[in-house]
Amino acid sequence: MEKEYHGKLERIDAHRWRVPRDEARGMRVDGIIYSSEELIDDVLAGGGVTQVANVASLPGIVGASLAMPDIHWGYGFPIGGVAATDPGQGGVVSPGGVGYDINCGVRLMRSDLHVHDVRARLKELVDQLFRDLPVGVGVGGPFEFSRQELRKILREGASHVARMGLADPDDLETTESLGCLDGADSDAVSDEAYKRGADQCGTLGSGNHFAEVQYVEQVFDEPAAEALGLAEGAVTFMIHCGSRGLGHQVCQDYLKSLRNAPSQYGIQLPDRQLVCAPIDSPQGRQYLSAMRAAANFAWANRQLLLHLVRKTFARFFGQPADSLGLRQVYDVAHNIAKMETHIVDGRARRLCVHRKGATRAFPPGHEELPERYRLIGQPVLIPGDMGRASYVLLGSPAAMEQTFGSTCHGAGRVLSRHAAIATARGRRIDQELAAKGIIARARARTGLAEEQSDAYKDIDMVVRCVHEAALSRKVARLRPLGVIKG
Repeated sequence: MEKEYHGKLERIDAHRWRVPRDEARGMRVDGIIYSSEELIDDVLAGGGVTQVANVASLPGIVGASLAMPDIHWGYGFPIGGVAATDPGQGGVVSPGGVGYDINCGVRLMRSDLHVHDVRARLKELVDQLFRDLPVGVGVGGPFEFSRQELRKILREGASHVARMGLADPDDLETTESLGCLDGADSDAVSDEAYKRGADQCGTLGSGNHFAEVQYVEQVFDEPAAEALGLAEGAVTFMIHCGSRGLGHQVCQDYLKSLRNAPSQYGIQLPDRQLVCAPIDSPQGRQYLSAMRAAANFAWANRQLLLHLVRKTFARFFGQPADSLGLRQVYDVAHNIAKMETHIVDGRARRLCVHRKGATRAFPPGHEELPERYRLIGQPVLIPGDMGRASYVLLGSPAAMEQTFGSTCHGAGRVLSRHAAIATARGRRIDQELAAKGIIARARARTGLAEEQSDAYKDIDMVVRCVHEAALSRKVARLRPLGVIKG
């Protein structure tokens, strides 16, 4: 990880810390970091606090440069960073505020299966899922799309694969933005991105991406859990992945094409990784249209993976998916930039909200929520590490007031991938997980080493922080049973 932060940091309250705007030249707003006392040392050591200050220098930034308790070093923006910019005030969009894995996100499926139904056959089930789900670097899947078909996916997202019969009726309704961002332009995506995406829609990839058999270990809010279809002991399935090589290429292309935009528009940046362009400029509009296309690809990708998982479960248990109660709870992005309306200084403003390793957390009553969740708030899916737990939370009014409707996205790294591999030397991470009752399968041992529990903050601490800060509230804790990685 990067160098520890030693600059100014003022404690606001039990869960907020301020980097004052006079800490670094060019800061237009304060930096606000959400953390608890027990997490602050890891936050400071992770290097991301300096990046919070850097982001505060972006033209048109509104409110504050924000970071969640899972903050750590990223490209340009910290992972765990949130920034809203106002196009009416020269606000910019920055690819570093989204990241290379555009619309990396999480999808959760519930079931009527009980943990007792799977324990005796868990190894068989995980092995079958590992065979059926395409995982690994550059690995293609069973779906290969022509250029014309990919254009439709980039414009229409999950709705296109739904029309192919590869989604259940409720899947789109329980997906953020119905699985499609308007304004996507398939012509803004390069030939190389098309090439990389041709056989990768419906694949998991590698790195921190995973598919996981889980069960509901603990319920904190019974009525909310019931509304989500979750009960203690019930088996769930989580998918964590994004836009694969296509999204990576889109980010790479636009980091290059926007390289000269800051000087063209007279923008001074403290870090060249924050390369950006005004939202309303030709360059800004083009990046946003390409990013939306990659986001739509990611939603289609997770939809196809869910389709494959349902097929495996139905075949393995010898029952139709409907009979097993295999229904999607929600799908939410945590690497994305979206135009949203927020109240700032008492008036509604249309802002570009960058969430880079941060999850949307809209409150009860919000018009963008599906009708079935309108009374309880938006489901927030927080994957932890493969040896401990993941969480289901709900969005809150406080998040809308303080963080542009955002909360954490995971545990947050404390070890770089290189350091994690070094600490795993001579160990068998799969065997360590097996001793906890967790079956893990990966293409390479390095995949497990990189993602071992020691590489991450304690997810319980992170979730406790955002819960106590009222950015989102706890509904259920999910314990892993079987993990599939690239």
